[in-house]
Amino acid sequence: MLKRLNVQHLSQGMYLHEFCGSWLAHPFWRSRFLIKSAEELAKLRSGTIQEVWIDIRKGADVAPEVECLVYDPDTATFVDPPNARSTRPERPRSALGANSSSLDEELQHAASLCQRAHPAISQLFTQARDGQGIDIHPVYRLVEDITDSIERNPSALTSLARLKEADQYTYLHCLAVCALMAALARRLGLDDHSVRKAALAGLLHDLGKASICPEILNKAGPLDDYEFAIMRTHSAKGWQMLQSMEIDPAVRDACLYHHEKIDGTGYPHQLSGESIPLLARMTAICDVYDAVTSNRPYKRGWPPAEAIRRMAQWSRTHLDHKLFEAFVQTVGMYPVGSLVRLHSGLLAVVIEPSEVSLLAPRIKVFYAIRTQQRLTPYIVDLAALTCDERIATHENPDDWPFDDLESLWRGRAASEEPATA
Repeated sequence: MLKRLNVQHLSQGMYLHEFCGSWLAHPFWRSRFLIKSAEELAKLRSGTIQEVWIDIRKGADVAPEVECLVYDPDTATFVDPPNARSTRPERPRSALGANSSSLDEELQHAASLCQRAHPAISQLFTQARDGQGIDIHPVYRLVEDITDSIERNPSALTSLARLKEADQYTYLHCLAVCALMAALARRLGLDDHSVRKAALAGLLHDLGKASICPEILNKAGPLDDYEFAIMRTHSAKGWQMLQSMEIDPAVRDACLYHHEKIDGTGYPHQLSGESIPLLARMTAICDVYDAVTSNRPYKRGWPPAEAIRRMAQWSRTHLDHKLFEAFVQTVGMYPVGSLVRLHSGLLAVVIEPSEVSLLAPRIKVFYAIRTQQRLTPYIVDLAALTCDERIATHENPDDWPFDDLESLWRGRAASEEPATA
């Protein structure tokens, strides 16, 4: 049972579940912990955050006469005690679960967020390139918005951020990796503050590219050995840029080490195995996935399902295998946007992963291969007990004359209801 109360009613022995306010507004690195000392209690009471959620299953309860709001996460319902306030504040984000916002709703939020994120990240890179003092506070606010979106529905922003124009690649790549990092951290069960820290690492991981000359950074073709050697300096330069900022050292290390490989063949220091920091190993996976699924001037991105298949081959030598398994659980074997062939001879596009099975996402069927005819799109939940459809394989969109796959998975018309069989 979770209870929301004023910080003045906290006492030692209570388990703090979540702060009701920005992560910048409190001095604790952890957002969930048992209050053990008078010093912690004094720090909680003297901060700018006025209310918190406590978990009475893990710590002491509040006195019966104290006014508070009660939330039962097992039934996802509020329980009003006799003295409860009539106006209910928002329940804790951590209690909402992955499906608190439908994909259709969150895609609209995510589209707006992408529009706002581009100039913010662009300004960050400009400040770094010009040697100006970097204003980190807009970055923190952006990280909050991104992690909030991932908490409401992890599929929307991670899918939408994959779509980039060539001139936006560097900035929106950082946004995409930020979203993927938040989703992966959430899948790993990290606490709220650690999720935001992972997202911040994703957003800043390529900041050093601000120091790379545009001719190399935006070259419409593969880099030669000299150019690649210059490009390889971006991780160390990004780490140096962050040295003067009040940023968690783990975030700086993710910037420095995200091109290290598990077998020790990466750069800049040829670290191997678990000597590579956790956030850096996570960033490596998210960075590679977004890079190989993005279209570049000299190369079309791989389909999402093909990217997962190929990355699985590298996971023993280049990527952390266990973290990669968690990443696959995050995006699914058939990530959103994948074109798939069904055993029935129909084509569909994946619109949402399943919480039940990696192999049974929600799909939108739109084409019959045998008759070579477009169908009125309809949605099928492959994980439904009544569904007898199965995915036979993923398809390369380049092999088919469809130019509207993006619009198919980005939303559905009101008349497109899920099929029952």
